[in-house]
Amino acid sequence: MSLDRDIAILARVPLFEGMTPDHLRLLAFSAVRLELAAGNVLFEKGASAKSGYIVARGAIQLVEGEGAARRIVAECPEGTLIGETALFVETVRPATAIAVTDTQVIDLGRAGVTRMIREYPEVAVQLHARLARRLSGTMGDLAAIGTTLTPFDLPALSLPGAG
Repeated sequence: MSLDRDIAILARVPLFEGMTPDHLRLLAFSAVRLELAAGNVLFEKGASAKSGYIVARGAIQLVEGEGAARRIVAECPEGTLIGETALFVETVRPATAIAVTDTQVIDLGRAGVTRMIREYPEVAVQLHARLARRLSGTMGDLAAIGTTLTPFDLPALSLPGAG
């Protein structure tokens, strides 16, 4: 993949929308391109997460379990950012990522994002605002769902020492 193609792919990721070509170039320079054959594992559930992955070509499935208990958690087509949280904080992978077809991903490390934020403080402000809006939207969605659910009748709990 060329640097210009990587920059174009980064520009289409919602988290990075509105960033200048200089910002995106810095990210692209620090990124690593990986090729996965269909069926190859990108990462395992529970692994330490130090980077996010952008699907540049192909597709990734996030799965839990194995064999008959295997369940697809998410389908990640081209342009998807997988592991966004790992770009900012230490975390672990919540699922296993497997290439559905021959796939190329851009491995975007936390160190590259941190460097960009340090060199371009205005990017930190943009990212903070974008993430805060998304979190607020998620909280609103959860509140709306909560009002539509009916409370479950739970059996009374018997606590030791309670009369």
